[in-house]
This record gives sequence, structure tokens and C-alpha cells, in this order.
Amino acid sequence: MCSLPISVAIVTPGAFPIPSEMSSSVEQVVQKTAAPLAKRMTVQILGRKTRFQQSREVKDGVRYIRVRYIRPFSYIKEASMQVAKLKPTYIQVENRPRFVRYLRRRYPKKKISLILHSTYFISRPHIAVRELAVCLRAADVIVVNSDFLKKTLERKVPSCAHKIVTQHLGVDVEHFTSRWTPQGAEARQQRLKALGYENRQIILFVGRLIPRKGVHHLLNAMTQVIGAHPEALLLVIGGAFYGSKRKTVYVRRLHKRGRLMPNHVRFIPYVAHADVAKWYQIADIVVVPSAPNEAFGLVNVEAMATGVPVIATRSGGIQEVVADGTTGYLMDPQRIAQELPRYLLRLLGDAELRQVMGEQGNQRVRQLFTWERAAELRHELYVNMLKRN
Repeated sequence: MCSLPISVAIVTPGAFPIPSEMSSSVEQVVQKTAAPLAKRMTVQILGRKTRFQQSREVKDGVRYIRVRYIRPFSYIKEASMQVAKLKPTYIQVENRPRFVRYLRRRYPKKKISLILHSTYFISRPHIAVRELAVCLRAADVIVVNSDFLKKTLERKVPSCAHKIVTQHLGVDVEHFTSRWTPQGAEARQQRLKALGYENRQIILFVGRLIPRKGVHHLLNAMTQVIGAHPEALLLVIGGAFYGSKRKTVYVRRLHKRGRLMPNHVRFIPYVAHADVAKWYQIADIVVVPSAPNEAFGLVNVEAMATGVPVIATRSGGIQEVVADGTTGYLMDPQRIAQELPRYLLRLLGDAELRQVMGEQGNQRVRQLFTWERAAELRHELYVNMLKRN
């Protein structure tokens, strides 16, 4: 443990409340990383002010400070004023390159880190490469959640390659209990019985119902699966928007397709993140048929932590999480129609293989993908940066 006193002010995007179940994965990651990080240093999170949360509160050792959000500029202006009062060692900006540029102008000597969660805010139409380069140069360090995202950023702005660091995301292994432990097995059977799914083989999808998440591929594959395994049941958990049941044209199309298989497809529109573990626990297989350029895919880690084999596309950072042939299978994004039903049938037909892959997945998560490990790496990064100066 370093004796240097370190504090960090984490500036969240302000798009969603934090902490909250009604938010995007960015806020979920910030919250989960902050609690173990607070054991090592002072952590203060700046976020959006809401009617149902206090302006100031301390939770799990983390101090939350909330400011008004009208539009991005007004939000970062108010957040910046709070930073002046906090006087942190580091300003950590989550997923908003433009916020870094703004804060650098106001705090020219302060250490500023940028944490990137996806390719969205570093790509057109959101930002042009020239402006992105200016924003990245304003950061002292840029932390990404996968080597895929690191390489993507290096190609866009080669001059900043030296300051980009990969730190994978994690999972709470105590919350996502493996179904192969005695405790997990008992909880699984009780939940299957309560839901009336005792004699079903559960295929699970968890995520947003948008085209690039590929749910339509899974529905198409089910037509082949149920012919060979009439006990198969697909559970689709999620909606088109975070915390909303509003349906898009795409979602309505998925529901229409699902109605053609009424005994084999169930749509579950919203599940709080705290309750998602219960659904992973009853799954036999988790499928993540995302389009290319998925930065990390936290669903894969959560499924593996629960001891469930994963079938996912060979997409972006997912390749760094799922060990192909060991903890699940990776599909060629151009051959999902052929490979997805084949892998589903292989796993559904082999209980021993599901257990072996599930247990190997759980072991891989405990070694590489925990929030405790993520916090430890972040702390080491900040300590070493101070030592170099």
C-alpha cells in the first residue's frame, strides 16, 4: 500500500443517475469499481442531480456529489466548480472526451484521466478525429476496457498511443454465485421450480434490444433448436432503452417473431441489475450475438461467473473474455446463421460439456475479471504516475 495520499474526483457523463439501477453500463461500472477503490484512496463521484436522491451522500465509502443536468455544457461547468472545491489528486472523466478538454483548460496543472467504455464517443457522428485528438492530448492517461478498444484508439490517434492503458472490467464474484456450487445448485433448483421451468433447458439473452446486439439471430436459430430439443426455452431479458419498457419497431418485430414459438420464447422487459444474477443462475447457455466492435461485453463475464457457458460473436473485446472452446464458443460474425444453431445444439446435447465449460469460465473470471482486481490496477496506475513526477 502506497503512503502517498491520493484522491480522485470521478466525473460521470451525467446522462443517468448514479448509483441507480435505472442507468447505463457506464454508471454500473463506475459504481462497482469505486467501492473497492475507496478502500485504497479517497473517491468522490460527480453525477446527475435527481428528485429521488440527496445532493450529497456517502455509500460504500464513496462520496456522491450531484449537480444539475440541463445539457452537457451546463453539467460539466457545474461539475468543474465542484472539482475546484474538492482539490483531488486526479480528475477521472468517464466516457466523455470533450469533458477532458474542458477540464484541462480550467485545471492546466491537474492530473486528468479519461476512462473509455466503448467506441461510440470516439467515433463519428459524435466526434471527428481531429477534435478527438485534441481531447485525448488533454488527458494524462487514457484507460480502456479491452485491447481491442486500445488498438482502435491507436489507429485513430497514433500520437496518443503511449498514454493508452488497458484495464479489463470485472464482476462481483460473491453476488454471481456459480450454479455448480452446492449453494448455487440449490438456489437454481428452487428458482426453476418457482418459475415452472424445472424440465426446461434455458437459453438466455441479457441486454438491450437493439439491432447491433443481434437478438434476431438468436430467434432465427431457435427454429432449428426446438426441433431437436423441444424442452428448450429462450428467455430474452432487456428492452430497447435503459429502465424503460417503450418498444421500438425492432422490438415489436422481435416479439412478432417470438409469438411464432409461444412455448419456447419468453420476453422479460426489465430486470434490475441487482436481480440479473438470479436469471443467469437458471441458464444452461448464455448467448451474446453482438455485431462487430463490441468493446468488452460485461454480460460475458457475468455469465461465466455464474458457471454458464457462453456462445458469443468473435467481436471486439469479447475475444479477450470468452476462451473459445474452453469457456464457450466464439462465432464468426459473418457466419452466425450457421454457427449459432450448431453450437446451441452441441451444448444442449452434452450436460457434461456445459459443466466443464461453466466451471472453467468461473475460474477464469476469478483469476482475471473481478472488481477488486480492477480497483487494484487503477490504484497502482495512479500511484505509479505520481512516483514518476
